[in-house]
Amino acid sequence: MIFDKFAALATANAPGQEVRQAAGNVGSLMHGEKIPGRPVDFSHGDADAFLPTPGASDRFAEALAAGGRQAYTEYRGSADIRAELSAVLAAFTGAKVSADNGTIITPGTQGALFLAVASLVNSGDKVAIVEPDYFANRKLVEFSGGQPAPVRMDYLGGSEEAGLDLAQLRATFESGARVFLFSNPNNPTGAVYSTREIGEIARLATAFGVTVIADQLYSRLLYAKRTFAHIRAAGLPEERVVTIMGPSKTESLSGYRLGIAFGAPAVIERMEKLQAIVSLRAAGYNQAVLRTWFREPAGWLEERIVQHQAIRDDLLRVFRDGGLATREPQAGSYLFPTLPPLAVELQDFVRLLRHQADVIVTPGTEFGPYPNSIRLNFSQEHAAAVAAGRRIVEMTHRYRK
Repeated sequence: MIFDKFAALATANAPGQEVRQAAGNVGSLMHGEKIPGRPVDFSHGDADAFLPTPGASDRFAEALAAGGRQAYTEYRGSADIRAELSAVLAAFTGAKVSADNGTIITPGTQGALFLAVASLVNSGDKVAIVEPDYFANRKLVEFSGGQPAPVRMDYLGGSEEAGLDLAQLRATFESGARVFLFSNPNNPTGAVYSTREIGEIARLATAFGVTVIADQLYSRLLYAKRTFAHIRAAGLPEERVVTIMGPSKTESLSGYRLGIAFGAPAVIERMEKLQAIVSLRAAGYNQAVLRTWFREPAGWLEERIVQHQAIRDDLLRVFRDGGLATREPQAGSYLFPTLPPLAVELQDFVRLLRHQADVIVTPGTEFGPYPNSIRLNFSQEHAAAVAAGRRIVEMTHRYRK
């Protein structure tokens, strides 16, 4: 039997353009009346609901005016911008960042994730991943020929910690895993790993010679002054960790497709070699937008957090009142509610939501063995998100077993 690595990249249920194009504005069956406006697409954030950071378009225009010298930067990104970013990221994460050999600018954090996995995972390699976690992690490991080794996270356990099974993680490292890939804050649950958990991950990775890929895309969008522990500052040797961040989500700059990976120089070098073949570089003019990152006007980030927390809290009330068990996210803009027993399969329920309630969600099966869960990105217009949440609850009642 011929192994088809592209089978691992199935996108039928992942957030993608094909889902949004198919949705249209077809919902019309809630109470027999057309639902006004466009569908609420919880499969991704609404870039119109939250504007990009001030000055982003100005920096892009300046880069465009600068011409070719900005268009054709080094493969790993403009040296000037990397120098600025290295200082900012070192201050943010609590460990030195090398601009020259420890940083690369990529086409989005998704691009950084692909490059990092491809640079570290060879055919047959065992890779520890968390369940649940970002849907692309397992797919990229399998695409690279690796063998995902799931580690449980008890995200509904009621603890302030993320709930990672550290004993299972140790056993996975003992059994031969040499790469650990995880998101923090966790996508899809919004859980944040405690300082204790991060310290233990770092200790185990050091003891067993494991390289860690840490996706920290939402590490700035923290609620209730939550403490965030950066694994690269937890005692893990620099050559054993690659951190991925970017301004796509919290800062609403997703359209510029910008990501950053920093850490292990040997891995960054491999990533650059691969990027030089795959995409050459992150779009040259777009890189200049990174000059606005971490330099937002005073109070801007705090206000964005307040706005997202208000949406989070209202949706939590809607879901919990409707009988859907949901962890309270400590960061980010994701909810991962558990549905009550339904008379239809999850994939069918997701389609029914789209066509009867004008709501697009991502099925929980994209994140692991979760056939009774859905994921929502609640970075949406507030009133529309809450109204859509109520429609989800009503649909669970309609199709309840």
